[in-house]
Amino acid sequence: MLPAFEVKKHWNISMHTSSLEHVERLVGKYLDPGQPTHVIDIGSFDVNGSYKPFFDKPQWRYTGVDLAAGPNVDVVLGSPYRLPFASFSVDVVVSGQAFEHVEFFWLTWMEMARVLKPGGLIFLLAPSRGPEHRYPQDCWRFYPDGYRALAKYVGLELLEVSTDWSPHPSPDSAPWGDTVGVFRQRPLSLLDRWRRRCAQQVRYITIPGFR
Repeated sequence: MLPAFEVKKHWNISMHTSSLEHVERLVGKYLDPGQPTHVIDIGSFDVNGSYKPFFDKPQWRYTGVDLAAGPNVDVVLGSPYRLPFASFSVDVVVSGQAFEHVEFFWLTWMEMARVLKPGGLIFLLAPSRGPEHRYPQDCWRFYPDGYRALAKYVGLELLEVSTDWSPHPSPDSAPWGDTVGVFRQRPLSLLDRWRRRCAQQVRYITIPGFR
């Protein structure tokens, strides 16, 4: 069995300016303040800022999720590859500056897709470059084609993807070159949902990392 994180550390080291700007833009573009919305934030530990203020609306419910207890963490995970939410139950999943630290990010990605309602959205932000920052490990960098592959892998619709190829003017953001994507869950029939639930249970049993 492949290990999960051997050291229980939160995913986020700090929240740089460009990441906050991107999420603020996505919230304004894609979400309706008057629509009841459950948002979960994967890697929510607040070191130096968080996305939570962007989701502070009367009709919205925000749940911060991370590997360790701390500021802005509502749910502490026992594993980065199991999300304690029902399938097709969440309206928005946001994750920023976390995926580069997840050893088997595709397993976390499948869980994010599993909990997403039909029509629900994922806002995913991850660096395309930047210095190594092991916390507790630094495994990956992401380009737009990587996000296109992620969409295909779990059958999501990719609404937009971009990378900050030019350095951001803020010194805390320039090294990272955020890759930003918005994914949407397609309509799912009852049979589709049943098939996905069965497939996920098989993965839990058979795929290293889930076990």
